[in-house]
Formats: sequence, C-alpha cells, structure tokens
Amino acid sequence: MALSFCGNDRGSNAYSVDKGVLDNGCFVDALNLVPHVFLLFITFPILFIGWGSQSSKVQIHHNTWLHFPGHNLRWILTFALLFVHVCEIAEGIVSNTQMESNHLHLFMPALMGFISATTSVVYYHNIETANFPKLLLALFIYWIMAFITKMIKLWKFAEASLGVQELRFCITALLVVLYGLLMVVEINVIRVRKYVFFANPQRVKPPEDLQDLGVRFLQPFVNLLSKATYWWMNPLIIGAHKRPIELKKIGKLPIAMRALTNYMRLKDSYEEQRQKTEDPEKYPSIWKSMYRAFGGSILLSSTFRYMADLLGFAGPLCISGIVEHLDNSTEIDRTNKTVNMTFGVYFMSSTELLQNTSVLAVLLFLALVLQRTFLQASYYVTIETGINLRGALLAMIYNKILRLSTSNMSMGEMTLGQINNLVAIETNQLMWFLFLCPNLWAMPVQIIMGVILLYYLLGNSALIGAGVILLLAPVQYLIATKLADTQKSTLDYSTDRLKKTTEILKGIKLLKLYAWENIFCDRVEDTRGKELTSLKTFALYTSMSIFMNAAIPIAAVLATFVTHAYIEEVRLSPSKAFASLALFHILVTPLFLLSTVVRFAVKALVSVQKLSEFLQSDEIGDDSWRNGEMSMPIEIRKKYKYHGDTKAINRKGRYRMDNYEQPTRRQLRPTETEDVAVQVNDGFFTWGSNLSTLSDINIRIPTGQLTMIVGQVGCGKSSLLLAMLGEMQTISGKVYWSKLPDYEILFDGSTSKNRYSVAYAAQKSWLLNATVEENITFGSPFNKQRYKAVIDACSLQPDIDLLPFGDQTEIGERGINLSGGQRQRICVARALYQNTNIVFLDDPFSALDIHLSDHLMQEGILKFLQDDKRTVVLVTHKLQYLIHADWIIAMKDGSVLREGTLKDIQTHDVELYEHWKTLMNRHDQELEKETEMESQTTLERKTLRRAFYSREAKNHVDDEDEEEEVEEEDDDNMSTTTSRRSKIPWKMCCRYLSSGGFLMVFLMVSSKLAKHSVMVAIDYWLAYWTSSNPHNQSLANPFVNVTNYTQNDDTQIAEHRSYVPVFIILCGAAIVLCLITSLTVEFLGVAAATNLHHNLLNKIIHAPIRFFDVTPLGQILNRFSADTNIIDQHIPPTLESLTRSTLLCLSAIGVIAFVTPAFLIALVPLTVAFYFIQKYFRVASKDLQDLDDSTQLPLLCHFSETAEGLTTIRAFRHEARFKQRMLELTDTNNTAYLFLSAANRWLEVRTDYLGAVIVLTAAVAAIWTSPESSLVGLGLTYALTVTNYLNWVVRNLADLEVQMAAVKKVDSFLSTESENYEGSMDVSQVPEDWPQHGEIKIHDLCVRYDTLLKPVLKHVNAHINPGQKVGICGRTGSGKSSLSLAFFNMVDVFEGRIVIDGIDIYKLPLQTLRSRLSIILQDPVLFSGSIRLNLDPERTCTDDRLWEALEIAQLKNMVKALPGGLDAVVTEGGENFSVGQRQLFCLARAFVRKSSILIMDEATASIDMATENILQKVVMTAFADRTVVTIAHRVHTILTADLVIVMKRGSIMENGKPEILMEQEDGLFASFVKADM
Repeated sequence: MALSFCGNDRGSNAYSVDKGVLDNGCFVDALNLVPHVFLLFITFPILFIGWGSQSSKVQIHHNTWLHFPGHNLRWILTFALLFVHVCEIAEGIVSNTQMESNHLHLFMPALMGFISATTSVVYYHNIETANFPKLLLALFIYWIMAFITKMIKLWKFAEASLGVQELRFCITALLVVLYGLLMVVEINVIRVRKYVFFANPQRVKPPEDLQDLGVRFLQPFVNLLSKATYWWMNPLIIGAHKRPIELKKIGKLPIAMRALTNYMRLKDSYEEQRQKTEDPEKYPSIWKSMYRAFGGSILLSSTFRYMADLLGFAGPLCISGIVEHLDNSTEIDRTNKTVNMTFGVYFMSSTELLQNTSVLAVLLFLALVLQRTFLQASYYVTIETGINLRGALLAMIYNKILRLSTSNMSMGEMTLGQINNLVAIETNQLMWFLFLCPNLWAMPVQIIMGVILLYYLLGNSALIGAGVILLLAPVQYLIATKLADTQKSTLDYSTDRLKKTTEILKGIKLLKLYAWENIFCDRVEDTRGKELTSLKTFALYTSMSIFMNAAIPIAAVLATFVTHAYIEEVRLSPSKAFASLALFHILVTPLFLLSTVVRFAVKALVSVQKLSEFLQSDEIGDDSWRNGEMSMPIEIRKKYKYHGDTKAINRKGRYRMDNYEQPTRRQLRPTETEDVAVQVNDGFFTWGSNLSTLSDINIRIPTGQLTMIVGQVGCGKSSLLLAMLGEMQTISGKVYWSKLPDYEILFDGSTSKNRYSVAYAAQKSWLLNATVEENITFGSPFNKQRYKAVIDACSLQPDIDLLPFGDQTEIGERGINLSGGQRQRICVARALYQNTNIVFLDDPFSALDIHLSDHLMQEGILKFLQDDKRTVVLVTHKLQYLIHADWIIAMKDGSVLREGTLKDIQTHDVELYEHWKTLMNRHDQELEKETEMESQTTLERKTLRRAFYSREAKNHVDDEDEEEEVEEEDDDNMSTTTSRRSKIPWKMCCRYLSSGGFLMVFLMVSSKLAKHSVMVAIDYWLAYWTSSNPHNQSLANPFVNVTNYTQNDDTQIAEHRSYVPVFIILCGAAIVLCLITSLTVEFLGVAAATNLHHNLLNKIIHAPIRFFDVTPLGQILNRFSADTNIIDQHIPPTLESLTRSTLLCLSAIGVIAFVTPAFLIALVPLTVAFYFIQKYFRVASKDLQDLDDSTQLPLLCHFSETAEGLTTIRAFRHEARFKQRMLELTDTNNTAYLFLSAANRWLEVRTDYLGAVIVLTAAVAAIWTSPESSLVGLGLTYALTVTNYLNWVVRNLADLEVQMAAVKKVDSFLSTESENYEGSMDVSQVPEDWPQHGEIKIHDLCVRYDTLLKPVLKHVNAHINPGQKVGICGRTGSGKSSLSLAFFNMVDVFEGRIVIDGIDIYKLPLQTLRSRLSIILQDPVLFSGSIRLNLDPERTCTDDRLWEALEIAQLKNMVKALPGGLDAVVTEGGENFSVGQRQLFCLARAFVRKSSILIMDEATASIDMATENILQKVVMTAFADRTVVTIAHRVHTILTADLVIVMKRGSIMENGKPEILMEQEDGLFASFVKADM
C-alpha cells in the first residue's frame, strides 16, 4: 500500500481545499510541521559548531555553569511535552490502523514534535553551560510558532464541534497549554537577563560554590535530568575503578550544606522560640526548631514520595489491563461503534487507547521509570536534609560543650560517656529518623490506597487478606523491639569479653611464664559463651522477623484467594488475580518498614529528650569580669626589698636553706606600687553545691614575677587557679585582671577585648590526638628557635628521639601511648611555648623524677619564662623550690593561710617556716635515694625503646600475609590494583561458610532453593487455576438456557474449588520453608562466629611471645572487637538478604523466560549492563565507605578530647580555633557520607531503570508472541518484583565484600605458628618434685628471637650450684633478660642446652617446664578479679598457704584490712594498689609456687627503697634454700650474692664471687660498682 502524507482512501479527495485551506485537516497537520523543521534547521548547525569547538575540552570547567531563571520549570515542562507527544504518536498510530490507507499526517508531525522537543532541551542545556543567552532567541521564536500552529488546529477542532470525549482534542489542548507556558518561561528569561531588546544586559556570575574548584559535590548545580539520574557521578564512580577515591577527590561541601550554614539555620529558629516565650522556665522545643529549619525539604521529599507511591499502583493496573485485553483482543468488533470521521480521519475515544496492549506496555514502562525516579529523589532529599541536620546538631552540641560549666563535668552530671553518646548515637538516631520520616505519613496512604484497589479488584475477600496483614503487623513491631533489647545485652557481654581479652594480651608474658594461659583463656571463653547465648537469641529474633516478612504476603494471598473461591459468585480472572498478587507485594514493604520506622520514631523522641536536657544544662559564668576593666586602683601596702646572695647547691644537689635570700637576678621596679596581674577580693567560690570550696580569698599575683602556691593535698590550690580563670561558680567577690600595656594592644587587636589568654598546664595532662609538634605549638606559629629552647627546657629531646617519626609522631588516644611523665612534660612545654603574658602551671612536677624537675625549674621556669618577663603562677609540692619564689601563697583547707615573700614568712610565721624546713629535710633524704636509683625517666624511656625496638623488627621481618595487605593498600600500580579491587573475595566467603559447618551450609542452600521453587509453584498454580476456563468469564453464561445453566453452574463451581486444596498445601509448605531458611541462615552465622572466635583466641594465646613483640596490641584487639562484631552481627543478615534477592531475581527471570522465550534475546545486553554497573559500583562504594569510617573517628575523638581539655582550651582562649576544627571535621565526614548516599542513589536509579526495561521487554515479548494470558500475568508480576530486588543484589554484594575483609583479617591471624607445647619427653618421665635441688648447668647456649635476626646470646656457659644466689648484670641490651627467657623456653634456642637437675629443659613439655619454675618480672602485672585469683588462679593451694605467702611479702595486714580478705577486688591492672604493693603481690605469687628456682628480672626497678629492702630480706630468708637468679640493673643489689655473672653483647665477660671481681681494677664489674656509688 503506497505511503502518502494525507492518505489515499477511496472516495476521499485528501488534497482538495475547496472548503478553505484551513478546513483541510491534512493541511493543518502539515502546517504543524513548520515550527519543528525550523527549529531543527537552526539549532543543528549551532550545536555542531558548538560541539566541534568543545571537543577539545569535553568537560566544561565547572565555574561556567549557570542556571537561567525558570530552569527547573523549563525542564519539567519539556518532560511533560515529551510525554504528551508520545501520547500523540500512540494515538496517531492506533487511529491509523482504523483507516483504509496509511495517513502519515496522523503521527508524523507528532514524531517531529518529539524530536524537536528533545533538541530544544539539549540546545538549551548547551547554551546554559556556555552562558550565551543570545542564542535562546531561536527557542523563543520556536515556542511562538508552535503555539500559533497548535492554536489553529484546536480552533478548527472546536469549530467542528469535537469535544473532550475525543482524545485528539484533549492532546491538542494540552500541547497548546504547554507551548504557552514555555513561551512565558522564555519571556521571563528575557525580562530577568535583559539579553536582547534591552540596552544593558545583566552581568551574571555563577554561584560561589562553582567558582571554587574544590567543590566536587555538584548535585545542587546540575540540570534536572542529571539530578534525577546522578549522571554527574559517572566520572567519579567509573574512575574509582582505576584509582581509589581519596578525600581530595570528593572535595568540599557546597556552602548550603556546610555544618556552619545549617547550624545558623537551626540556632536562629531555636533562639527565635526562646525570644517568643514569656515564660523563662519553658525551654524552646528542638522539634519545632528542626521543623522550622528543615521542614521545607521534608515536605518536598514527602511530595516526591507520594507521587512515587501513587505511580507504584500503575504497575498492577497496567498488568491487569494487558492480561485482560490480550484475552479479548481477538474479540474486538467494530459493529457497535459509530465511527467518527470528521476531516476524513478517524477520531478515537480516550478509553479506546487504553485498551491497546502495546500502549499499556509503554505506559507501564514510563510509570515505572517515573516512580523510581521520584522515589530516589525523595530518598536523596531526606538524606541530604538528615546530613544537614546532623551537621547542625553537632555544631550545636559542640558550642554547648565549650560553654559547659566545669562543675558539671567534675560533679558527674555530664560525663564524657554521655557526651560521646550524644555525638555518636543520638545525632545519628535523629538523622536516621529524618531519613525514614517521610515513610511515617506516606505509608498509611499507600496502605489505604492498596486496600481500596484490592477491594475494587476482588471485593470482600480482599479485606480478609488485608486483615491478615494488619493483624500480623503488631507482632513484627514486638519482634523489632525485642531485637533492640537483645542487641543491648549482647553489647554488654562483648564489652566485658573485650576487657578480659585486653588484660590477657597485656599480661601475656606473665601468663606464659607461669603457664596460666589456658586458665585465663577459659575466663574469656566463659564470657564469650554468655555473649553467644545472647547472640543466639538475637539470631532467633532476626530470623523471626525475616520469616514474618516472607510469610505475611503468602498468608494474605492464601486467605484472599481461598475466601474468594468460596464467597464470590464471579470467576477469578487471570488479570485480577495477578494484579492483586502484585498489589500484595506492594503492600508488604510499607508494613515491614512501618515497625522499623515506629521504632526509630520512639528512639528519636528519646534522643531529642536527651539533647534538650544537655542543651539546658548549666553554662559557665559570663565573661564580663574577665575583660580587664580594673574598677578600683590597687593600693599596695608594702614595698619589698630583696637583698641577695646567690643560691648555693652542694655536690649532692641539695638546696641550702640557711641562705635562702632572693637572688638579685631581676631589678626592682622603680615605682612605689608593684604591678598586679590578677587580684582576687573577698572571693567565695564553689563547684556547684552551695558549699564554698574556696572561702575568703584575698590574693594578688604580681606581674612578671614567680608566684608559688603551696599547701597540703586537697587544700584547694588547683581550685584557686581555676577560680581565677573563671571556671568556678562565684558566690561573691571579684577577680580582676589588669589591662594590657598599650604596646601589646597595638600588636594584636583582638587581645584587647578579652582577658588575654593564659598558658595553663593542668595537673592531669591533656594531649590532642596530633603530632608532638602540634601539641606543643598548639595553634601558634612555629618558631624554630623558641621551639628548640622549650624542648630543651623540658628535656623532651631524648624522648622525641625514641619516637618512630620524631616530633611528627602522632600521640594521644589513637597514637602512641606515652607515660605519665612524658605527657606532663609535653603539656608544660605547650604552656611555655605559647606567647602569653601569664602562665599557670598546676603541679608540673608531680609525675617527674628529681633530675627532670630540677632541670625544668632551672631551665624552663627560672630561665625561659622569667627572661620573657612573664607572670608565672606555680602550684607545687616541692618545697625546696620556695627559695626561687618572688611571692608565696600558702593555702590550707580552702582559704589562704599566708601570703608574702619567703623572708616575710620567716619573720612573721616562724612555726610554718620550721614546718617547711623539716619537710625539706625529708625531701633531701628522698633525694639521696632518688639519685642512687636509676631514675624513673630512664625507665620510661626504656619501655618506649622496647616498644619501638619490636616494631622496627616487625618492619624488617614481615610475614607474608601482612606484606600482602600492605601491598594492597599502598600499591598504586594501575594494573594490579584494578584487577584486585574488582574481585569478590570468594575465598573468604568459602572460609566463612566452612567455619559455619558443612551441615548448616547444606541445609541453608537446599532450603533456600526449595523455598523459591515452592514460591514459583504457588504463582504458577494460581495462573493454571485462573485460566482453567478462560472463555467463561462469569459463571452464569447469558446464552445458555436456564435449566442447563444450574447443573453446569454446580459442576463449574465444584471444578473451580477443586484447585483450592493444592493451593493451600503449597502455601503451607512455603510458609514452613520460609521459617526453615531464615533460621538456618542465622544459625549458620552463629556457628561461624563461634568457631572463628574460638580458633582466633586459641591461636593468639598460644602464639610465641615474639608474635606479641612484633604485632601492635591495637591490631590484635581490633580483631577481637571490630572484626568479631562484624562477623557476629553483620554478615548473617547481609548474607541472607543477598541470597534472597539473588534467588528472587533469578527465579523471576526464569519465569519470564519460560513464559516468553523471546525475552532471553533481550536478556543478554541487560546482563552486560548490569555486570558493569555492579562492577563499578562495588569498588566505588567500598572506597566511599572506608572514607566515611575513617573521617568519623577523628570527629568523635575531637569531641571527646575537647570535653576532656575544656579548662585548658578556655584558659588559652582557643575556643574559636577548636570550633573551626570541629566544623572542618564534620564537613569532611558529611561529604564522604553524602557521596556514599549519592553513589547508592546512582546505583539504584540505574538498576531500577534496568528493571523497568526488563518489564517493558517482557510485556512486549508477551504481546507479540501472545501465549496464554494467565501466564503473561505471571511473567509480568515477576518482572515487577525484579525492579525491587536488583539494587539489593548489588548493595548486598558491596556490603558483603566490605564485611568479608573482617573474616580475612581474622583468618590472617589464624595462620600464625603456635609454640611447640609437646616437647619430646613424656610428662610421666618427669619426677613429681622436679626440680628437687635447683642445680643449673648452661652448655654452649645460643639464643635468637627470630630465625632472621642475629643471635642475642652467643655460646654462654655457666654452672650454678643448688641454693646459690646469683646476680647477673650488664648494660641495657647485653642479653640479661634474654637469658632469663631462655630458662622458660620462650625464645628460639638453636644451639646448646640448659640442664636443670639432670633434665634437659628443651625436651620437656612447655606446660610442665613453666609450671615448675618461678619468675618475678620487672613490671608488676595484676589481673582484675580477686586477690586469690592473682596469687593462685589454678585454685590448688589452701588459704593458709596464701596467707603465709602474703605474710612473707609483708602484705598480710593490708590484705586483712580489705573487705573480703583474699577475695577482695583487684581492679583492672591492679590500679587500686600502689606500684610497690603490686610488686610485692608478684613476690607473694612467686612464693606460692614452691619452686626451688626463682628468677628475678629487674624486679626492683619500679620500687621505692623501703619496699626494695623488704624484697632483699625476703629473698635472703624465705628463699634461703632455693636457687635465686637476680637480673640487676643496679649493681649494689647483688653485692651480697654468692656468684656474679657480668654480660656484654650476649656473652659472659666475667664470672665469680663479687669480692674477687671487685678487686680487678679494670674489670667490668668494678667499673659498674664505681658508677653506681
């Protein structure tokens, strides 16, 4: 049949224009082509020229992006236009089928319109990015022309009295409206931008964010299409495949999303409420402020959500239509229609178009695409709002923390834990609530709509099905709350388990030396058992909740269809059955989510409650009195004269007290009145309760001088400093700060406002998580000379040299642990370095030994600070420094006892002076002791050195696995990373499943497969049942005569009901299988978790000691905390979800392919697309998740560290800097989180569109091949479910990949070598009482720590007789300790042997060997529990034996006094005893084990003289008959020994009685003794 534009029907003269040109319909349609052709002619050359010039730089530099006014409206209108054009094409084509010949003019102009509408928007986008508005003129002309031609057409239709009932009339009218609106938009652009017709066009700058190239988050700035599909994310996500995403790549947040902007929004609405309320008691509500600040976006999101939900119902309706019309398509007859042939063409009614199956298929596709787009838009908006809210809340909390009153913190109203919870938990709860809150009002609407539609399809039986769903919803809520409770109890157990594990790892050396590792291992296993019980309950509830989700729709479908079969008169048609099936699928999601949302809503209420309580807590007082307005001149009553004599220090370093007069180092001021820096008048201060802590304070701090505050412990010295800083609550009285000298004000304008900052070093040292250098400079500019001077003054250089990266080493909570003295010195250094006029030092000497204190006093305080003429206030207990003070304040019980110079006090208060003098003499004796012993500092440095020695060794000898991990992280070599990054860790999955046990895996797999097969069977049976009698739509067939009808009716009903039993059986089976699968997966998870943790613990506890030297403690602990937690709680649900969604998708594709095999052809490209999407997404998602985690930690740390260091930050006046830092950290974390959620949206939009394409292909294939209609319904219902589950497959894959890393880390530790516990001798061959005598022979012993390291002992030979007391000495690193470890077979002995009482110890089983010897270690280790547990964990000894041991160790009286005696509590690490006491406990422990050989490894290092003397006595008496080997670092402890061994570099240099060795003048031992005197 020939094609012609106007058609060539018989008898119609298509081209005649007798009745007037415009009355020929065909000519009007031709006229409509003109504007479209015009547009295409004009724009194509421009676009090609434009693209040609751009091809050199495809990515336009993003600061040229700009939105013309009405940007979004234009996009929306264009989309609407495209949709109407599609309808027009469809209508034209369908009408064309009713004509005799082809009438191209019915659909050709519409097609051209579609093309030019698309062109218009592409053209517009290019003009906009290039910011060249003059070219918009072409579009303006196009809209006008199109509007006019369409108007003519409409006018002609109206003239021919065609109305709304004709579809073509409606479409034309719509087009007129749309073109008109677009014209208005265009005019508006001209009006605003004045780019044409006006003399001066407006100059426009792109938004600020886009001019800053650091902003990479472009969602707010791109056009609507890119916004909806996240097109702008493509380069980032695809690029991640080649190179990991780093923080640089994700850049900064746009201004509108920064924490500061949102904080201002929230704070404004919060303050506004505060001003409105008259009632001062009533606090502003956070809910209201949140609504005011963020309500708009939530409304927008809810709107999107509603649109998506309503569009969601289009799916089932279209399916119903398609199935129905496939059935009837053969029977459409034209007899009963009056054909409307105005203008010689066919006009169709609106309903007729919707009866065309192809049109319905396209509509279904469009509805799905739109629904998914709206849904993702709604998600995105809520997530963005949630993130904004979280940023605002964090800033609000932080500002509050900085203003919290100190008493709140110290009196425990606001603990650090609470603040951390606010930051880590409550803000996140609120954020999550925001994410989910549109569901709160969208879901009820969705449910009601669903039920109405079901009722419309199925009548009353639908209500029964809905009733089943509604009745079971509360059960789900119950399960959800139970889950939350169980999770809490699990958490408690796991914290407890971690505590015990940490203890074991910290004391692992001792446990191994005493052969106690298994006992303590069982303690952990005990707790783990409780934790697992709790986990099992958790697993049970989880599986119940999963089961409910799967079973509810089945139960509902069962109830509905069975009742329908029995009560309804009408036969169930396939179209209705499958539409209702799809509706039930839709209904399940909101009901399942509802329980979660309600739970979150309840949590959010609690969180807001906590937040508002926190925001209402007490704040610190007003700053007005710190501002240095001295309201009264201070008359100074006396003038002090100092005469002087320099101080003398004798050789021992003792201060002479007789000649204490002040040194004349500083000239006196000529003025009559001494300057005063701070003065307190009649001060009464309190810490919050109304009892005043400090009362009647009248003091003054002279400017530029050294003031000391002394007094007993707890008399209020520190409080006095804090009161001057304004940290305490003032009951009455005033604190005055003097004004700055004028020249200072000029120097720094900001200081004149406030009391200038005070450099303050608190008593409890406070460090930032930053490098040493950052901790000292503390935000001040770096000045090399000054920095060097400060470090020398605090003698930090040797400590810094020990650190792995010098002063660039991270310290603080997350960094390297320093000892107390080192931390304190860094804090003092910070105070010295700051360029402030006033320095407050709160007992800086408390953790330092005498040498350091002297050095600090001389170099730091006297030299460094006073050369700068800074005012120093020093709180101290070291009275010997009083002679340096210019001014002394003595305190007692919260009030000032005396104030003045030392001379004053000597003359006026002789008693006090004498008291001081006696105290000082006592100090002197201690001094002598301290100088004799190796100082604490050297010890601290030694432990630091040990820690790093082992780490360095680790860097040399790296076991394979670690190396591989490192390589994976650091390797930037393209090829290797790419291949490695996109692989799914199958090996680890197998490892995980195998630890779950073969039976469980088999059960899981088989039950899963069975369940999905049964599910498919149910739906197939439904299809079979509904199509059993297709042509008999209603049971009463009108053509059959009545008598025939009744019996026919009965048989039909009977036949109809015969399908029910099978249906019931299948549904029952499905429900049972749901239960089984959900249980097997969860319990598989529990089994795997049990095995993995058990193996990990055993492996690590039995690992050789070398392993612990080489592996940082934090790394091991991470395996037990974070990784175990992931394995316990996160992998099972992910695994469940992954298997379920994968199987659902596969079964769906299987069903569709079974119904319409043609679908398989289309499946190939879809699978390829899906493969690439998931491949790119998984890599990017993993990176972004890592970024999110790694940026969260610093944020939380910053909060906790601010809360700890409040007083310091406020004294330094550094609040602004810390706020800035907090905002930066929050923004960084929010950027990562935003990108992560945008990436999730990117994925979901793409998988959803893929799902829509699957539905479209399935529908089209079904229409073309037209199989049985019920099967088509089946296929399409399944196709609809695919759209929901495709993105879950990918997301679960990505999650599982991240979580499998935890299994990998645990697995890497499972491959460590264990110690060889067997030995070559049998236990039975060892005598019960071995070693009987304690004779030790060492033959040619060679020892190394690792096969790759040099030996530490070389060919050592020695013989020790029974009962001898032996001393071993030598410099650090000479191999003394290694020798002691060799006795216990703790190191690698590769040559030689040690024979004890005739048995070679290396042949013995380790347990036997180690349980028969005793050792006392250098650092005392106690475990939390009871005293009994610490002395005798095996429970083998009687109480008398324990008391005897305690008596020998001089602890009996102390223990008796404790509540519970032997069962008294020992806290973690034995913190409730002093170091000396702990060491004595270790001695008692060694004594309890009646072994004839005792080894003491530098056991007296951390003890004071008195305790040491006790130890020596005990060793002489209680151990008189035993062999004692003492490893000494202070030679004088072994002068009384029977035998002395001197070691150097792993060999024995001298060996003999100490008296003989002393006589050798040039011998090593003699030189040691000399040095020690």
